[in-house]
Amino acid sequence: MSLARLMRVLQFGDSAAPIGSFSFSNALEPAVQAGVVTDAGTLEEFTRTTVRRAAVSDGIALLHAHRAAAGRSLDRVVAADLAVFERKLSEEARTMTVRMGRKLAEVAAAAAEIPLAGEWLALARGGAAPGTYPAGIGVVFAGLGSPEEDAFAVHQYGVAMTTLGAALRLLRIDHRQVRAILSAVCATAAADYADVRDASLSDMAGFTPAADVLASMHVRSHVRLFMN
Repeated sequence: MSLARLMRVLQFGDSAAPIGSFSFSNALEPAVQAGVVTDAGTLEEFTRTTVRRAAVSDGIALLHAHRAAAGRSLDRVVAADLAVFERKLSEEARTMTVRMGRKLAEVAAAAAEIPLAGEWLALARGGAAPGTYPAGIGVVFAGLGSPEEDAFAVHQYGVAMTTLGAALRLLRIDHRQVRAILSAVCATAAADYADVRDASLSDMAGFTPAADVLASMHVRSHVRLFMN
């Protein structure tokens, strides 16, 4: 890996990147409120499930968006974008992915010249495309000349860190425990990529009914620290 490529991965994989991920918990907040997640053990199980679901749903669309962007096919990018949005069952999940996706495109436009990202963002702002985060990651990394593996890794890392970052504010857990869980979860990324790299958009699936129920409960929660 070249230094430039490594730096791009670090830049867009940074959990402090200004795309608003700190406002979301990937349904961890209602899971804590319901007593589903109570300690490091249950947090690791929840995070593994969340990351795996991201791989077999959003991760597939991300790969298709990357390949479409590399081929300069905006129509195929939009198809992948819609595939993500249409599979988000909760209102909060849809809000999360759109806000983060559009903000990512704005940040990328400021940091690097990626014409297709600007075109895609214009469509999203005009209502012709949702502007989801997985599609945005694919477009940005293709525009940077980075391979799809980098894009997939950054996406999966982001899902894990969004969840674990929220855990630090919701549970009695410290950074050492969080980093141990992160290391264990990141070790699954290569296998997850191998499982989904040849999948089609119609193969996207995220069957985690308990998480969907928790997310729907959070919509009407009176006490909320996170937006989802």
